[in-house]
Amino acid sequence: MVLSSEMKMLFYSCILGIIQLLLAAAMTTKERGLQWNLSSRDNPIPPLSGIAGRLDRAFKNFMETFPFFIATTLIVQVTGMANATTTLGAQLYFWARLIYVPFYAFGIIGARTLIWVVSLVGLLMIFSALL
Repeated sequence: MVLSSEMKMLFYSCILGIIQLLLAAAMTTKERGLQWNLSSRDNPIPPLSGIAGRLDRAFKNFMETFPFFIATTLIVQVTGMANATTTLGAQLYFWARLIYVPFYAFGIIGARTLIWVVSLVGLLMIFSALL
């Protein structure tokens, strides 16, 4: 079976999400320590700072749009409504989300927001096939 372009982008986005989770977890452990990581985490802790905080927020930001990407990608695939627009939309979403990670991690403002907008445009392109 050959995966459609949309399904490939969905698969790659799943990998990206796992990588972001691991990066955020590793940097959180680096900042707070292994003892904190192994603890029950019952006590309040200060927010993450620096790159650990930015990677954590970038992952949370990814998780805000990823469920919509999953749903719309699967719907266009199952219904046979995939087309050139949905393919381009899925590609824009994935590549923008990939580029977003280092831009957010290194605190590059302005461009980071523009990249987020590109990912949203990609998502809306997929949505448009369902309207």
